[in-house]
Amino acid sequence: MKYQIVGKNIEVTEAIHKAIVKKLKRMEKYFVINDDVTCRVVVRSYKVGAKVEVTIFTSKLNFRAEVRDEDLYAAIDLAVDKLEGQMRRLKTRLDRTNRPGLGESIALENIQEEKIEDETDEVVRTKSIFLEPMALDEAILRMEALGHSFFMYLDADDNLISILYHRNDGGYGIIQAENKLQ
Repeated sequence: MKYQIVGKNIEVTEAIHKAIVKKLKRMEKYFVINDDVTCRVVVRSYKVGAKVEVTIFTSKLNFRAEVRDEDLYAAIDLAVDKLEGQMRRLKTRLDRTNRPGLGESIALENIQEEKIEDETDEVVRTKSIFLEPMALDEAILRMEALGHSFFMYLDADDNLISILYHRNDGGYGIIQAENKLQ
C-alpha cells in the first residue's frame, strides 16, 4: 500500500508519520496489495484537538473514515477502528448478495464476520422524482425548505444530475454525475 500523509495546520513529524503508518499497516491484510491501493491521510490540527481523515483507494471501492478527537493519536486509532468496521460490514453484505466483483481488490478471507442483530438490507421505500433544471441557489433554498440533508436536482448550467448535501464540518457539498443526460 502506498501512503500519502498530509498535514493541515500541523507539520507531520517523523513520529506522527511512523504512528500513522504503523496503525494503517494492520489494514493491509484486508486488501489484495498491488500498485492500485493507495492510502491518503490528512491530519488537521485545531485549537482544541485534531482531525484525521483516512481514505483508502482500491480499484473497485474506496473506504473513508474521518475522526475528530482531542488527542491526535487517539483519532488515528479511532479512524482505523472505523475502517475495520466498514470492512466487516462490506464482507457481510458481499456474502449475502453474492456479488464478488466489488470485492476483487479485498482479501475477504482476512475479515472477521460481523455480528448482526436483526439488521435488514431491504429497500423500504422507493421514490421517483422529476429532475427540474435549476441553479445552485434555488437547490439550496428548496433543500432548506424541505428540511432535508440532501437534495437531487438537474444543474441548469451543465445539464448534469447533481446531489447537494450538508457537510458535517459545515457548508454544502455537491456530487455530480459524470455522464450527461441525453
